[in-house]
Amino acid sequence: MNLVAKEYVAAQNPDDPGVLVLSQFAGAAGEMTGAVMVNPHNIVGTADAIGRALAMPLAERKQRYETNMAALRKFDLGAWRDRFLTDLRGGAQARSKS
Repeated sequence: MNLVAKEYVAAQNPDDPGVLVLSQFAGAAGEMTGAVMVNPHNIVGTADAIGRALAMPLAERKQRYETNMAALRKFDLGAWRDRFLTDLRGGAQARSKS
């Protein structure tokens, strides 16, 4: 998981949040759906996405922030711990059979 992306979101001011610009190849891309996704190999597309993020209206920035924060709250340390322990106990095998 790309923890830097999650830390960036968590550190934002909810009243005036920044915009997460994230590579579609990052591990956090599946959870941080409020990010502006980019293909880092597409230089023009990445530059356009950064420009879009810089010019983004406050209402859209807040909506994207809330989307990302909801994911952070859902997939917190407790959720990670529970899944990890379940996998250690053989839950991964049971899940794959069902």
